Amino acid sequence: MKRPRSPVLDTLRRLPALSTLGILACLGLTGPPAAASVFGPDERVPLPQSLRPAAAKLGVFSDAASHSVCTAFCVAPDVVATAAHCLYRTSGEQPLRLSDLFFRLDGAAKPVKIAGAQTGAAEANVTSGSTKLKVHPPIDATRDWALVRLAHPACTAGVFKVSSKPVDEVMKLAGTGQVFNIAYHRDLPKWQPMLNTGCSIKRDFADADWQTIRRDFSNPDQLLLHTCDTGAASSGSPLLVDGADGPEVVGINVGTYVQSKVIMLNGEVLHRFKSDDVANTGVNASAFAPAFATFVAADTLTERRDVRQLQDALAARGLYIGTRDGRFGPVLRASIEVFERASHMPVTGLATHTVLHALVGESDVVTGKIPGMETAAGR
Repeated sequence: MKRPRSPVLDTLRRLPALSTLGILACLGLTGPPAAASVFGPDERVPLPQSLRPAAAKLGVFSDAASHSVCTAFCVAPDVVATAAHCLYRTSGEQPLRLSDLFFRLDGAAKPVKIAGAQTGAAEANVTSGSTKLKVHPPIDATRDWALVRLAHPACTAGVFKVSSKPVDEVMKLAGTGQVFNIAYHRDLPKWQPMLNTGCSIKRDFADADWQTIRRDFSNPDQLLLHTCDTGAASSGSPLLVDGADGPEVVGINVGTYVQSKVIMLNGEVLHRFKSDDVANTGVNASAFAPAFATFVAADTLTERRDVRQLQDALAARGLYIGTRDGRFGPVLRASIEVFERASHMPVTGLATHTVLHALVGESDVVTGKIPGMETAAGR
């Protein structure tokens, strides 16, 4: 009997002799509503009654203009956590307008805006691992986290505890079936939080070993490669373990690690084969736990005019060289950090009433440009 022809071999035969077989990796963050990353049988099920209290701490961030939807969860009465790409998208893409986004808790009648959204200061009320995430190596999955202050304390049913555990400990918990995920999924017919239990977390996979994988990621030591079944809108959902007082967050689901076998010649891709999902990706809670503690306690500015006053005060001391537009961004963050260090304050980089009052109300801060300011502000 004649053996069927291999499309891969047929492709190779038609290519130049010096071409090579390689692998390209990327992080899949978005896709059509029908798309899902399911490993084995689909194990997503409706929440049991025992976990309904957890659903009351969960909701979605959405944007009517772009139809973007992501899961988010309460970590303080007025602060929710999600994936950074749900707010800023990825490097090279047009970020969403933070003032257009709103958060809606599961079952809540009214959505809530980001603090400062009505006055042009929403940017000052978000902190994240990055605003320009890379989805090609080195992939920024472990920087794909964001904390968002809401316009008012909407998390009235309680909050999730953020549990900062080493990755090895989280992997051991997953090995005994203790890690689970609660998320929304656009590919499922009914719009409700769904449970996925027994999520495995490991380093090596059948088609990719850890040494290969770690080269594809920035800060891979905080990476959680998991097999929780996910669909569109599940980005930003919590990876959980049971704690003494209920489910605790050990990570945030952010995307899918995808590898594509390609034929290359002189660095150019000549042919790309079907992509394979290796695993879903999460960022370990240890990566954002320090920022979480600082942000929750911060008295962030919610008026654009106050942010502008902060810029003016920093500029008067030679510490701010950006546009004085009342917008919070990387240059202003770096300037605040320089001032905080010079003033022996905790270094947060946040636009807060505390920093503004220190600038406006104190005269003993050294004026003039601090050496290295240009470098810091240009980060």
